Formats: sequence, C-alpha cells, structure tokens
Amino acid sequence: MVMAASPRKSINTVFQRVGVYGFGGSSQKRQKYDDIQDEDDTLELEQIGAERTKTVLILMSDTGGGHRASAEAIRDAFQLEYGDEYRIIVKDVWKEYTGWPLNDMENQYKFMVKHVQLWKVAFHSTSPRWIHSLYLAAIAAFYAKEVEAGLMEYKPDIIISVHPLMQHIPLWVLKWQGLEKKVIFVTVITDLNTCHRTWFHPGVNRLYCPSEEVAKRSLLDGLEESQIRVFGLPIRPTFCRAVLSKDDLRVELEMDPELPAVLLMGGGEGMGPVKKTAKALGESLYNAELGKPIGQLVIICGRNESLASTLRSTEWKIPVKVRGFETQMVKWMGACDCIITKAGPGTITEALIRGLPIILNDYIPGQVRGSKVMS
Repeated sequence: MVMAASPRKSINTVFQRVGVYGFGGSSQKRQKYDDIQDEDDTLELEQIGAERTKTVLILMSDTGGGHRASAEAIRDAFQLEYGDEYRIIVKDVWKEYTGWPLNDMENQYKFMVKHVQLWKVAFHSTSPRWIHSLYLAAIAAFYAKEVEAGLMEYKPDIIISVHPLMQHIPLWVLKWQGLEKKVIFVTVITDLNTCHRTWFHPGVNRLYCPSEEVAKRSLLDGLEESQIRVFGLPIRPTFCRAVLSKDDLRVELEMDPELPAVLLMGGGEGMGPVKKTAKALGESLYNAELGKPIGQLVIICGRNESLASTLRSTEWKIPVKVRGFETQMVKWMGACDCIITKAGPGTITEALIRGLPIILNDYIPGQVRGSKVMS
C-alpha cells in the first residue's frame, strides 16, 4: 500500500492542472513510464504492436456486482481472443491506493441503496458536470499522487474503465505524465439506459455504449461520434457458448428433475425484497389440496450472508436451494424456467441471452431505472 504524501497540494493548484471550468490547464509533466513506446493513433488491438506482452488494466469497483462481472467478462474475452498477447489486470485502484471516501465506496454504496431516497438524491444532485468535476478535482487534490502510483505499478498500455468514477482522475494523471497519446484509455458503460454523467468524459479514446440511447446522451455531453461505439454490454463468454442441457444441469446442481424452477436473486449484494418474494413463492408453489409442491426455488443471495443464513434456517414446503455469491450463473439460469430479480443490466442481459423469462421486482432509482424501462 502506498502511503499518503503530505503536505497536500492546494485544491486551486489541482484545478489549474486539470483545467476545471476556467482555471486553465497545465503542460507540466510528471514521471513517465520507463518502457512505454510511442503508439500511433489507431485503436485496433491487432495494430498496437506485438513486440512484447501488452498490459491491460481494467478499473472497477465492487459497488454492486455488475462492474466486476463486466471487468471479468472483458478479461475472459481478451484471453479467448488473444491468449498470452495481453496481460489482463482487474483492479480497484481506489480501494488499494487511496483513502476515504474512495477506499470505502463499496460500503457507502451498500448503505445508500438500502436507503434508496438517499441514493436518488446523491445520483441526481451530482449529475451536473460542474458539480461532479469540482468534487472529483477536490478528491484529486488529496489522492491523485496515490492513483498515479497505482497506475505506475502496472504500467498499462491500455486502461479500461467499467465504473463511472474511474475516468476523470486517471485521465488527469495520464495528462500530467504526458502519456495521453501513449496509453489508450477506454470506457465501457455498464448501465443500459439511464447513465450518470460521470460516465461521459471527452478525453477517452473510445466510449463503448450498451445502447443507441446512451450513445446519443454521450454526444450531448461533448464526445465526438468518432469516439463512440455501440457494442452492447460485456457479457461473460460462457453465456455465449453452448451449455449442458437443462436435464443434465439439474442433475449436476442436485435439483428436482421434473418440477418447474424459479430463480430468485437480488444482484451481487442480495438487495431488494428477496426474503419477502421467497416466502410468497414458497406458498404459491405449494398445492395444499394435493399436499405437494408444484415448483421449486433457487435463491441467489450474493454477498448478503445475513439473508442467506435466514433463508437457510427457514422451513420450506417446497424444494429450495439457497446460494451465496455465485460464479456459475450460466448453469443456474440454464437449469431454471424463469428468473425474478431486481433490474440489474447485467442480469437482464444474461437472462435474455439464455432465453429466460424475466420478472423484475425491484430497481434502484437513478441509473437502474432505465434498465427497468428498457426491459
């Protein structure tokens, strides 16, 4: 862990260096990578050069399960497509190299989504560019040097951000180091429709959008058409490849081979009315007249250990499997007949790929509202 440097630069100095609304920019350069060679302006991966193994640094944060899932999907796709030509590193630079509040974003996110009105206020109040630019510049006054140390450690040839708060400061760091034309910076948006405006930074080389609607919004926020590509969401390659039949999957996962199966989940954090919905399904999937179940239930609780413990201790009249954080969602989706979930863009897309009927029972105000509308 890199220790915090002190004393800090004044916020005004940082404003001048990053060029926040009238403060102007700076041509000052900081320490450069030793080994990075000049690259041409093309962004085709095959043309970056094969003289040495290139390093791809993917910036993410565990604020929900979608950002990590997208980062891992990109990592897996790189490995399938290019093998050992690229070294792929997935990192939460904020957590590992900075202090509060950046190193505690995961817990802050969990707290705010449990109090959704607080999240709604935070989402909309920080949307104006001048507000979030000043906010991020102020944070840069304290932690830009630590972020720089994190980037220097990995010496990336390509940086891919899959989180809305991981554009501004890394791009400022590259600017200070004079590496804007040597390190390719790409943003991959992981929200289907309603995006926070921090996703849109005109300094990126490429912005990969999940939908035409998001692409149109990026144009309004100052990006050029040449920077924008509409590619959909990054999905783990296992969802695009053939999987076992439903019968085989149910044998492997020890599920009832005959009963219709409902998959219930609340994202990576196990949020929303999972417990309430599970109990309702436990009643509705049991036929009291026949005295037997007419369906089975699989509940994915994510990182919500308390929820998993409560549901495991519940007496059920139907076959129920309670799982924690899952890395084999493609199998559980393949073994079930429908899914009930909150409106997470990654889960919606994965379910659509698997042809699984979707019932949405919750959403987070702000960016996920658009996923609910689109589905």
